[in-house]
Amino acid sequence: MKIGFCYDLRDDYLKMGYSEEETAEFDRLGTIEAIESELMKMGFEVERIGNIMSLTEKLVSGCRWDIVFNICEGMFGEGREAQVPALLDAYRIPYVFSGPLVMAVTLDKSLAKIMVKNAGVNTPEHFVVYEPADIHGINVPFPLFAKPLAEGTGKGIDGSSVINDERGLRETCLSLLTRYNQPVLVEEYLSGREFTTGIIGTGKNARCIGVMEVVLKDNAEQGVYSYNNKEECEERVLYLPAPPEDVIRCEELAIRAWNAVKCEDGGRVDIRYDSEGTPNFLEINPLAGLHPDHSDLPILAKLNGISYSELMKMIMDSALEKLKILPLQNVNSAKPVGAGEPGLSNTDIQPDEKTSPVTIDMNINGKTGTL
Repeated sequence: MKIGFCYDLRDDYLKMGYSEEETAEFDRLGTIEAIESELMKMGFEVERIGNIMSLTEKLVSGCRWDIVFNICEGMFGEGREAQVPALLDAYRIPYVFSGPLVMAVTLDKSLAKIMVKNAGVNTPEHFVVYEPADIHGINVPFPLFAKPLAEGTGKGIDGSSVINDERGLRETCLSLLTRYNQPVLVEEYLSGREFTTGIIGTGKNARCIGVMEVVLKDNAEQGVYSYNNKEECEERVLYLPAPPEDVIRCEELAIRAWNAVKCEDGGRVDIRYDSEGTPNFLEINPLAGLHPDHSDLPILAKLNGISYSELMKMIMDSALEKLKILPLQNVNSAKPVGAGEPGLSNTDIQPDEKTSPVTIDMNINGKTGTL
């Protein structure tokens, strides 16, 4: 079975002039190599595709795959994580992980919170600041917590994210509006312990594979799982297996949130306790990092006796099951059909005879490169 591999390689964007923070969500080569190696061990024929520009080029030139392993975060727009799955949907090519609607909703942290709250899941009260005038309408009592509405990897989160008065609220919101050019999520600050929960599967097959507590060391920025704490996690953070009573509480919340948003195949749900010890939903990550040693989901899996190879196989088993694609040993006797519905298989879709390969020269916001 031929599997395409879509990803944003951090080094590509750094060479184009983007900063370390701008590319913080993207993957280093070591992650790409680790994922590719595991897919090959499972028997897949792997073709590296790269980012959405490379995917577009290959699709135009007639390339097709039985399934695509997609971990692209995207660079631009609040729907950037939805771009690759939406493009693959247009070409009826199946893929691993969630579809474009889920990717767009979960990147907008306010929409995700509204959906899980409607499903009866605890989450802090919040407001969205679209412009400075909106700051005056916030009526949640201090302390508050502010972060960019649609970022990951702790971007925009530091010691100033915990806000104790009106002056701090205004200064932090104005800074984030200017720096990230997007709305700011302001919510009740939760002072309790923080956990992240690993989920594998889709719908009724979704299950928790473990819960991990995130404990900040004395040399970390306190009170927040910030960008700097994540970037220097080996020195600043302890990752501990959650006690059994916390596992039970976090599992139940995480599965309800996962299915409320309809995430697929694998990812994480982040949870924090309030001052009374009640678990609350923080956010959901349907594109969790997959570096075998440094990403939260693989770390969490190892703490719960699940090797990186086993984790990757769980993810692929979920994808093949939801897409109704036969296991590898049976693929020679049947053509895979996208999303388990009748219609054209990937091998039935033929490129236009007049189609020719293209080279894309990028010039985005003054940053240039060729793909």
